[in-house]
Amino acid sequence: MERIKIELPEPNKFIFTTTIMPRISDINYGNHLGHDHLVSLLHEVRLRFLTKHGFSEKDTGGCGIILADLAVIYKAEVCYGETLTVDLALLDPSRVGCTFMYWVKRKGDEKEVARATTGIVFFNYTTRKVCGLPEVFRRLF
Repeated sequence: MERIKIELPEPNKFIFTTTIMPRISDINYGNHLGHDHLVSLLHEVRLRFLTKHGFSEKDTGGCGIILADLAVIYKAEVCYGETLTVDLALLDPSRVGCTFMYWVKRKGDEKEVARATTGIVFFNYTTRKVCGLPEVFRRLF
């Protein structure tokens, strides 16, 4: 079976780091972080990044964002009580979107837990149409 590949960018491309601790409700029957709950944690990381820069998901300088795609590679288990460090990079700016790259590691031993990308398209929720990458957001690259 062919597997997806997510290549990490150069370390200086990661422009935001945060820590996050999975809740007990994020732990599944295998006694580790559920795959779907990791995606929710990545959503939280993205929101923290946007908030740090004065943005929200509905306003990134005049446009909101909408998810176009998602890819995740799981590398290791995460158990309850462990804290994660997530590094975020912005990549591939285009006319109407970009890629958010997430590098997830277990805090302490720095074991890689996951790599993920989300493709973002800038979207006007009032007109329900795609809009151009806002200049104020482009400056973050």
